[in-house]
Amino acid sequence: MSRSIPTLVAAAIGLMVTAAQADTVKFHATLSGGAESPAKITPATGTVEATLDTATKKLDYTATWKDLSGPATAGHFHGPAAAGANAGVVAPWAATPTSPVKGAATLTDEQIADLTAGKWYANVHSAANPGGEIRGQMTKE
Repeated sequence: MSRSIPTLVAAAIGLMVTAAQADTVKFHATLSGGAESPAKITPATGTVEATLDTATKKLDYTATWKDLSGPATAGHFHGPAAAGANAGVVAPWAATPTSPVKGAATLTDEQIADLTAGKWYANVHSAANPGGEIRGQMTKE
């Protein structure tokens, strides 16, 4: 079955519109000991900046922190969880992260839904605080 030129043009325009609808969504977290669950008393602070490409489902992120009680032993995204609740790791960072850490993860549709709904948090661990020293809820900008 052959296709007419108008049909092929319409199909090509449809593909371009779909590609143009792909979006990037920015997320941010401010990390503190007070946001940990249970809360930690620490002078440490940090931030996470992330961008999700909705077409490729790729999340690019940069995490920075300072004044931890010692070197970071781990850092990752956790979810799904509301602020104050704990959850498992959904996307780990470098094996032994140093600030700043940059990375990327390809997310599932379910992970994207949880992240977009504010149900992910970023967490940096140290030897003195193995459950996490600083934490922040990821929110859309």
